[in-house]
Amino acid sequence: MKAKIDKLHWSLVMAIALAAMSICASGTTATLKYNQAESDPNGYYAEKMIKLALEHIDTKYELEIVPGSMTQVRMVEDMMNGSLDIIWAGTSKDLEEQLEPVRIPLYKGLLGHRFLIIRKGDQAMFDGINNLEDLKKVKLGQGTAWVDTKILEANGLNVVKTMKYQNLFYMLDGGRFDAFPRAVFEPFSEVANYPALNLTVEKRLMLVYKMDFYLFVNKNNKKLARELELGLNRAIVDGSFEKLFLSAKSVQEAITKGDLKNRVVIPLDNPFNSKETPIDRAELWIDPNSL
Repeated sequence: MKAKIDKLHWSLVMAIALAAMSICASGTTATLKYNQAESDPNGYYAEKMIKLALEHIDTKYELEIVPGSMTQVRMVEDMMNGSLDIIWAGTSKDLEEQLEPVRIPLYKGLLGHRFLIIRKGDQAMFDGINNLEDLKKVKLGQGTAWVDTKILEANGLNVVKTMKYQNLFYMLDGGRFDAFPRAVFEPFSEVANYPALNLTVEKRLMLVYKMDFYLFVNKNNKKLARELELGLNRAIVDGSFEKLFLSAKSVQEAITKGDLKNRVVIPLDNPFNSKETPIDRAELWIDPNSL
């Protein structure tokens, strides 16, 4: 009889232990891995947006940085094989077919508003440019895998390409092309990061097309995508998204140094936007004239 009681007691102990283990497992905080390279001009801002989204949802996640400089092609590959959980990138139909997008434009459309980095002393070359046909006379530098490259080429522009982002500054300085289009919040800090090069920000022009940065996750992790979207939407409603956007140093530089309201706008078509792009949600897109 005692043996039976001991056996029953042991069974109860094991059942309770297994239940406790199950509860602990269900409460385990998942880890989200992302690449953060010092050379990424948008990394710090994207990281803050991820944290903002996670602050507005109930599920708890821990963030883990995977260091090192990666091309976008490499990051997409690592996302698809599970080595990374989140990346940020300019969106396109092709990328949205490979990865699951979080369709909240992190820069409110400013990614598709472009200033040009040029060589010092070359401003006169751009003073006579007032439309797309004029712009076709100069060579523009871009990354090989960037959707921006496809957009520029689709508009008939002359594009010189390279795989590595950093190479573009040295190629421009060395005369391989005439201008490096960058989102309005990028070029001032980028030029400052290369003080030894003969570079500056062009003063008159702004290329404009409809595009922005999204967060992306693996296609098999739609739950995470919906949670990030929910978190960002909640941040939009309570005003914390707008506060973070306007407080970003890069956005402030675009406002204070870029003279957005007085630039000559050259509109470009973007045939690579997905039909799911939330164009009709006005609160997601900025009007530069309001800045």
